[in-house]
Amino acid sequence: MATQCVTKVELSISCKNLLDKDVGSKSDPLCVLLQSGGDDKWVEVDRTERIKNCQDPEFSKKLSIDYYFEKVQKLQLCIYDIDNKSVDLKDDDYLGGFECTLGQIVSSKKVTNPLQLKKGKPAGKGTITVVAEEVKDNRGIVLEVEARNLDKKDLFGKSDPFLEFFKQDDDGKWLLVHRTEVIKNNLNPSWKKFTVSLQSFCNGDLNKPVKVACYDKDEDTSSDLIGEFTCPTGKLLEAKDQGVEFECIHPEKQKKKKSYKNSGVVRIKYCKIEAQYTFLDYVMGGCQINFTVGIDFTGSNGDPRSTESLHYLSPNGVNQYLTALWSVGQVIQDYDTDKLFPAFGFGAQVPPDFKVSHEFPLNFNPTSPYCQGIDGIVQAYRMVLPQVRLYGPTNFSPIINHVARIAATAAQQPNASQYFVLLIITDGEITDLDQTKQSIVNCSKLPISIIIVGVGEADFKAMEVLDGDNGVLKSPTGEAAARDIVQFVPFKDYVNAPRETLAQTVLAEVPNQLVSYFKMRNLGPVNPPAPMK
Repeated sequence: MATQCVTKVELSISCKNLLDKDVGSKSDPLCVLLQSGGDDKWVEVDRTERIKNCQDPEFSKKLSIDYYFEKVQKLQLCIYDIDNKSVDLKDDDYLGGFECTLGQIVSSKKVTNPLQLKKGKPAGKGTITVVAEEVKDNRGIVLEVEARNLDKKDLFGKSDPFLEFFKQDDDGKWLLVHRTEVIKNNLNPSWKKFTVSLQSFCNGDLNKPVKVACYDKDEDTSSDLIGEFTCPTGKLLEAKDQGVEFECIHPEKQKKKKSYKNSGVVRIKYCKIEAQYTFLDYVMGGCQINFTVGIDFTGSNGDPRSTESLHYLSPNGVNQYLTALWSVGQVIQDYDTDKLFPAFGFGAQVPPDFKVSHEFPLNFNPTSPYCQGIDGIVQAYRMVLPQVRLYGPTNFSPIINHVARIAATAAQQPNASQYFVLLIITDGEITDLDQTKQSIVNCSKLPISIIIVGVGEADFKAMEVLDGDNGVLKSPTGEAAARDIVQFVPFKDYVNAPRETLAQTVLAEVPNQLVSYFKMRNLGPVNPPAPMK
């Protein structure tokens, strides 16, 4: 029997007195949560946001992890100074870490430890504090906030305001639960709508006080307080559709000036409690995940008869293409009941007339390009390999557009019943990069995730541009993607790793991408879980 997750736990992370690795400014820290996968291998579970120029960060993003009572779950919390946009932490300074088990954190609720550079070797500076909370509630609080007439804090411009929301813990201290984006040079800002789990926001207790503080962001020094207010969480909910206003008070100014009224007004435009559905809620509620595969048959792969070719089948019938396909397919096929998967090739000259095609079915049947299970795709691949001529160029957009057309039809359904995952396995640079960017931006409004696995030793910089982890992808016309839907993984990083490690990395973002799409469409599961009592 598979082990059942007992509950979900959220970890709040803060640090004090971090090492300063940057010349001329402070470090830009970020915290990564790793879990032991055995055999001295560690898998990333979650990471916080990066905070610029800060030696005492309090991260607003909670790290979420499944808690299993019967498992020893070894964790590492690692603090890095992030100096560039790359998600690869090898390029960044390690400021120290802390290793323990989830059980230790859960049983203590709050743990403070000195940071270590290696096991048993102190970092010399810095502590990390971890606060654990069980997520008992699937509800979230949705807020949209604006302000007007804020105090001007900058000498040569207006303020750059942002908000921080705090709840009070059992010993009376204020714990950060959310930080908004900064709005530059504006005394009448309107922030983006955001959602925080009700458990994180107020422990599910609407009588619990919340403190809202408005700051002026300063890149070089610590941010300046504009003003703040405190009220019960339930008071925010009075906003409903007509809004509710609070005076933004600066305590020091209030003490000094008798004529002082406020430093501006904060208006809660919208506040509502909504069910926050998970990936499992959608899948268990009847959502089908439709899996499609695209395989690169361009000439740069080398002649399949040569042992140097990426398409060469070793004596035991394997190559990097098939290993990537098996790794991802074995996991994802469990979420598709009929196990019929469309599979295509691109970049080859195809019989009988040997015209170049960028979306030919591996089974050579255009009216029914489906293969039965992952084994069916493998068989079709082995059959087609000696029959096609590897050619070029490397065009991704035709196969992406093919899946997009099917997904667009499914998207017209008024329910969360269909989602699509396209796996593209390729050996090199994209030729139609602009068209591919446009296709991905179009797909970001559809129920699609795209996984790209790069095989071989090529330079895959263009692929990393498509992966939205480093910022929002834009089309050549400047249109921004509605959400991040691409995950790129270089196969060479996993050649010696267990097959399940590649699958975990490749599929890591799909659950959140699926949830983000249906949330964007305001669609709950077809059969939602029973509401909490």
